[in-house]
Amino acid sequence: MPKKLIQRFMPNPATLREHKHLRIFGKLLHKPNLWALNRKSAPGAFAVGLFFAWVPMPFQMVAAAGFAILFNVNIPVSVALVWITNPLTMPVMFYGAYLLGAKVMGLESQEFHFEASWHWIESSLTTIGPPFLLGCGILAMISAVVGYFVIQNLWKYSVLIKWQNRK
Repeated sequence: MPKKLIQRFMPNPATLREHKHLRIFGKLLHKPNLWALNRKSAPGAFAVGLFFAWVPMPFQMVAAAGFAILFNVNIPVSVALVWITNPLTMPVMFYGAYLLGAKVMGLESQEFHFEASWHWIESSLTTIGPPFLLGCGILAMISAVVGYFVIQNLWKYSVLIKWQNRK
């Protein structure tokens, strides 16, 4: 596990606790597991971050941080993983979610052309919205579960390798 590499890019917890916008969380941010990268906080952080990467909503990072606090897992990792869905990857990922949702619902996938308007969003909620949201939900749960167990097993494997190297 590249723990030292990840820790190099993680912000200083003391600085974040004193940040003017984060002071509202008060003592909630003082739990050491929220900032530690260990065998308990890392898999959970991956699960939270990967789950919210598939949730089509604004301020995904805020939701990921809130759930990281709720589940007592690493906040920086949870928030960073939300950026898997970025302006470059989002169209492909969300179109795939729509196709999966349509397949699960037994619907024919429809052709549509995206428009950045409120009218398009309102009209699409009834046509492509249900399969899209179902696909996002399925992929969010699968990503969270797979991410959790992959990181947990990678952590165990790295510990095993360290023990073998000590011998």
